[in-house]
Amino acid sequence: MFTEAITVNGPEQLGNIQVPKRASYIRVIMLELSRIASHLLWLGPFMADIGAQTPFFYIFRERELVYDLFEAATGMRMMHNYFRIGGVAADLPYGWIDKCLDFCDYFLTGIVEYQKLITRNPIFLERVEGIGVIGGEEAINWGLSSPMLRASGIKWDLQKVDHYECYDEFDWEIQWQKEGDSLARYLVRISEMMESIKIIQQALEGIPGGPYENLEIRCFDRERDPEWNDFEYRFISKKPSPTFELPRQELYARMEAPKGELGIFLIRDQSGFPWRWKIRPPGFINLQILPQLVKRMKLADIMTILGSIDIIMGEVDR
Repeated sequence: MFTEAITVNGPEQLGNIQVPKRASYIRVIMLELSRIASHLLWLGPFMADIGAQTPFFYIFRERELVYDLFEAATGMRMMHNYFRIGGVAADLPYGWIDKCLDFCDYFLTGIVEYQKLITRNPIFLERVEGIGVIGGEEAINWGLSSPMLRASGIKWDLQKVDHYECYDEFDWEIQWQKEGDSLARYLVRISEMMESIKIIQQALEGIPGGPYENLEIRCFDRERDPEWNDFEYRFISKKPSPTFELPRQELYARMEAPKGELGIFLIRDQSGFPWRWKIRPPGFINLQILPQLVKRMKLADIMTILGSIDIIMGEVDR
């Protein structure tokens, strides 16, 4: 969901496109559900890496409930294609809000269960406390972001800084720790899931009526004479896709993704496609500090440190 969000936020900022209030609330709900799913998928393998197998199975229980909500709203459990420039693809179906509220109540009890099982476990604390310490100044110098930055005592969250979507309308706090070790990064992510539930509940209770997409900003390419090999000749029945006339300028748009700052550098040249589209992945940036963290550490601690960074090797590999 965050990749979809940053993909539409860039053109919206370039073209000064207004998003309906209802669509903005729906986006926030979907983004926070996606944040919970991402943190859960981090938590299970991280615990398995350091020797605790039980949470690995527990996290899929809650994560499947999140995917059920995604499927009901978007039609897909993954690769949703739900966000649109100027809004979202479809409104929330009947009964979805009540189902999501039930999930929020259930998930809060699940978080308490995780804290009893993991946070106070002496074996877990022995593996993570004081391991992979990153100072605040060091985190800034390495360009770290999200839990990697906030676990080092830096209260920096793009949802508060950039004021995108409608996060300013909700009551929530930046979750941070000052120790900078693997335990602090774990605590930040656990607390963020609880804050996400708080935001979702406020958004569901206060979601306004109205349209879910700004259709006025849609326009079509100028008509031209098609040639024999053109798309129109080969697929006569295909409806032309709407395109957007955006000003010729450049922009860097960013978003507070679960793993770090996700950004795009966009250059438009008044055509149907961007002249440049550069993605700034969070995992690749956060992984830079790994050689520094593993110095003078035990071999078993390497898995703890690497797991606490929370990376996806696909975005690092590319």
